[in-house]
Amino acid sequence: MDRIIGRLEHKAKLDTYVSSNNSEFVVVYGRRRVGKTFLIREYLSNKFDFHITGLANASMKEQLINFHAAIQKYSPKTVPFADSWLDAFQQLIDLLEHSTSNRKIIFIDELPWLDTPKSGFLSAFEHFWNAWASARKDILLIICGSATSWITGKLLNSKGGLHNRVTKKMPIAPFTLKECEEYLISKKINLNRYQIVESYMILGGIPFYLSLFEKGMSLAQNIDNLFFKESGELRNEFKNLYASLFKNHENYVKVVEALAKKAKGLSRDEILTITKLPDGGSLSKILVELEECKFIRKYNALDKKTKDGLYQLTDFYTLFYFKYIQRNEYNDPHFWSASIDSAQHRAWSGYAFEQVCLEHIDQIKRKLGISGVQCKTASWRSNSSEKGAQIDLLIERKDQVINLCEMKYSTDVFSIDKNYDQTLRNKVGIFRQESKTKKAVHITMITTYGIKQNEYAGMIQNEVVMDDFFE
Repeated sequence: MDRIIGRLEHKAKLDTYVSSNNSEFVVVYGRRRVGKTFLIREYLSNKFDFHITGLANASMKEQLINFHAAIQKYSPKTVPFADSWLDAFQQLIDLLEHSTSNRKIIFIDELPWLDTPKSGFLSAFEHFWNAWASARKDILLIICGSATSWITGKLLNSKGGLHNRVTKKMPIAPFTLKECEEYLISKKINLNRYQIVESYMILGGIPFYLSLFEKGMSLAQNIDNLFFKESGELRNEFKNLYASLFKNHENYVKVVEALAKKAKGLSRDEILTITKLPDGGSLSKILVELEECKFIRKYNALDKKTKDGLYQLTDFYTLFYFKYIQRNEYNDPHFWSASIDSAQHRAWSGYAFEQVCLEHIDQIKRKLGISGVQCKTASWRSNSSEKGAQIDLLIERKDQVINLCEMKYSTDVFSIDKNYDQTLRNKVGIFRQESKTKKAVHITMITTYGIKQNEYAGMIQNEVVMDDFFE
């Protein structure tokens, strides 16, 4: 258990499921490489009454052979080969009925892979749960999988035999910055917080990606090794990422590619226009599943209805891929190290830091002392093209305050000059005029190292710094 970084909420939930007096059907899901399997195996100490991992791209016969090997591992007697899934699950029932465990824990990892075409897997699985497991009090069935389309369509939103049968959902999100720091310390990889933030801007707190860092190398050297060397382990990760998660993944890629070209986000109608995908349920399904896996964010504008929301690409690896890897023209294995002080790097880092801030809104609210205040986060765009302004993060509070958040990424204390001071004043003025808000508007600066106290700093009501994200 000591090897698990963070995941406190998930561990508490697992404790509840293990001690429940009812049979539980738990679905664990999330993007590829986020640490789903590691969490279940480590926290439950591999103390399973049955455990199997589905085979990728395998036939029904190969899946049944794999299932037979797993049954045989846990059975004290020789078990004949089952030539159908109904027979295979009957063997599992026989195994569990002879188990002496008070709580019988079944872990089926990558379950979507077991459901090969015309195999009868799903109907047999439904029968196993509905006719046997759900009628008992001592079963903990944990299903895990990266194939989000299958998980949501066949389990979470099932219209068939598994409709409303899932008792608990457990989505697994990427690490926070605090968890990233704890993980790197556990690996004895020495990066300062500025470098950890930049690593997050590239990798997005995905544990497996962080595990590829090499001790003794700088952040820039590690990024060069992973992305820009010919043999870099993450250079071609994109090809596998979406294919492993989504059926007909090409359409999902079209959506994220469209969003990658418009940093501030697109409406649903704009996505339809750019991707030329058909309007209807299929696009809605794509958007919901991308949001479930934390690839995109639906970001509602202030005082707008839900349907008017903007969709933003938020997966850091995907953003980095489209910016630097998709059409890699550099042919330089040391590209990242060489470009640290470039204008291109500065432009990318400014936007990527904004996304880090939006991923850590809970920490921002904690620093502002409003964790217990009912709030709504939103974006805002001016309706005037002549004097247009945009605010990427507004926190509208029940205590009659709106925090207008400005996010700035810099290598030192950020200095507000005369021009930026005027920009801020104009932005507040336009916002007040167009939103007609009667609430107090507090300009809140979110920076890496704080703001310099000069003649222009007085209008800033609140400050949040990089270190606050690690709390």
